[in-house]
Amino acid sequence: MNIQEIIAKKRDKQELSKDEINFFITQYTNNNIADYQASALIMAIYLNGMSKEETVNLTTAMANSGDILDLSEIGPVVDKHSTGGVGDKVTLILAPIIASLGVPVAKMSGRGLGYTGGTIDKLESIPGYKINISEEEFIQNVKKIGISLIGQTKNLAPADKKIYALRDATSTTESIPLIASSIMSKKIAAGANKIVLDVTYGSGAFMKTKEKAKELADEMIEIGNLAGRETVAVITPMEEPLGRNVGNTLEVIEAVEALKGNIAEDVKNVVLELGSNMLKLAGKGDNLEENKCKMMENIANGKALEKFKELVANQGGDVSYIENTNKFERAKYILPVILSKVANNVKNQETGIKTNENITEDLIDGTVKELKAEEVGKLSVFLGGGRIKKEDKIDSSVGIVLNKKIGDKIEKGDIVAYIHSNDEEKGKEAVQRLKEIYVIE
Repeated sequence: MNIQEIIAKKRDKQELSKDEINFFITQYTNNNIADYQASALIMAIYLNGMSKEETVNLTTAMANSGDILDLSEIGPVVDKHSTGGVGDKVTLILAPIIASLGVPVAKMSGRGLGYTGGTIDKLESIPGYKINISEEEFIQNVKKIGISLIGQTKNLAPADKKIYALRDATSTTESIPLIASSIMSKKIAAGANKIVLDVTYGSGAFMKTKEKAKELADEMIEIGNLAGRETVAVITPMEEPLGRNVGNTLEVIEAVEALKGNIAEDVKNVVLELGSNMLKLAGKGDNLEENKCKMMENIANGKALEKFKELVANQGGDVSYIENTNKFERAKYILPVILSKVANNVKNQETGIKTNENITEDLIDGTVKELKAEEVGKLSVFLGGGRIKKEDKIDSSVGIVLNKKIGDKIEKGDIVAYIHSNDEEKGKEAVQRLKEIYVIE
């Protein structure tokens, strides 16, 4: 058995055996297979797909490539995972709320993938916060304060960590077998026995349609149940960015504001839907609406924010940044975006046709019709807020603040957004590009 034969087999749309999948995962984890060979196989999987049996075998192999934590002594531990989105800061808000309600949260998160943000990149923008801690410390943190949010440790699903970085760099992210096996291998390895999945669809998600999102959700639920983890999924739209801020530091600031009660409606809906299911799985109440009320109560009384501060302090972060978000380093250039003078993206309300003609007069009053999350995410990457190559370093301070989103009214001279950039020319280009992304009716 060798990697060339395995690549050729999948290239030719044949099904890989359990032994072949185990061989690839073991040898790649041990650095006996080169990145370019692994990339070739990943591309073949992306193009030709995998059967359910192959996906289950790939998930199991990746989970078993390192340690599998046993958290049974802690009791019911609930984990949440999102398939990714633009502006998705849900974990930063949701995890401390759930922990403040007495449900242990042990979560291993990933870095940004393509144009979608990563929870770990956001947490690292908090000065001092340690995302790389030992498995023993991870478990002790959950026992001590009821919550720990970390990156993948070296010994937990190491195969996935390597493949995850390759997928980002080779544009092979939007694949149901690769997404399902990546997420579920981490969940199985991290030891949580209850899992709630946030499966997103739309412009800013890897799954572009609700049907594809349901297919992915069904596959992950099946994998979770086979692994003995009670698993449920919530399917959520991602046509526009979630919340108002896109970019690592900017999203941490928005999360802190949300925990103070200043939470955007779309963010609140997702947080409450996922959280109510987490509480149900943990045996804290079967009535989802009552569970949502419990969550809102712990935001109102400050317990959720205090739990977030406790998490940050416990993992070495400087809590003063959470207490006063003005301490965060801001981008050098903060540029307003005003849709006036020339508008290329105006949609005629009667015909529905978007004109490419320059409208030389000031923009008339209108409504935001489209704001595609994927394009906003790509713009954040362009500014330095995401990775093009797996070695790229992220600039935590850059990003986009959206004052106007779909359905919002715009009047002449309104600032629809702000670009945060550390490069003046890139910032100016981003302003023009964002004007093109907004579609006004």
